[in-house]
Amino acid sequence: MQNDRCAKINRKTSETDIRAIFEVDGDGKSKINTGIGFFNHMLEGFSKHGFFSLNLQCDGDLEVDCHHTIEDCGIVLGEAIKEAIGDKRGIKRFGSSFVPMDETLVFCAVDLSGRPYLVFDANFTTEKVGDFDTEMVKEFFYAISYSAMMNIHIRVISGENNHHIIEAMFKAFARALDEATKYDDRVQGLLSTKGSL
Repeated sequence: MQNDRCAKINRKTSETDIRAIFEVDGDGKSKINTGIGFFNHMLEGFSKHGFFSLNLQCDGDLEVDCHHTIEDCGIVLGEAIKEAIGDKRGIKRFGSSFVPMDETLVFCAVDLSGRPYLVFDANFTTEKVGDFDTEMVKEFFYAISYSAMMNIHIRVISGENNHHIIEAMFKAFARALDEATKYDDRVQGLLSTKGSL
């Protein structure tokens, strides 16, 4: 089994410059600076509730809008998750979580299958929360799904407050991913009848 499940990713384009350090078996502490306050808050919640250590710094073209920053952070975080998890031997592979937040209830399930796919069942009633475009929530999780090569299902069961809905999504994803990455002594090698993931 891998003892040090950690990854360091640097990605620089003409639109963003991102540095990330992600540790699966962390302590829930984070250092986040994306230039978007609400997005920082969501990533801090992801780190805290998944018990992941996350340092993510992004310099993005926010003078254009928030799209490149949020999407590219999803790409980098997905790459970091994939690299940190490693060969997936001995882990549960699947994880799911229901997270309530006041009037909101969100469900998330993940499969570290090596097959990227996102099912996103949610509607927002505002275009923005702070400087964060709500339409970018789906783009963020899509980017993670494809760069981490994982299947993600997110469904809003109830909810009215857009802040609560988005925050519950990030927390539910964190808890589902935490479960999926845990070691299980019953798992010999890879949890797949194909013998590969």
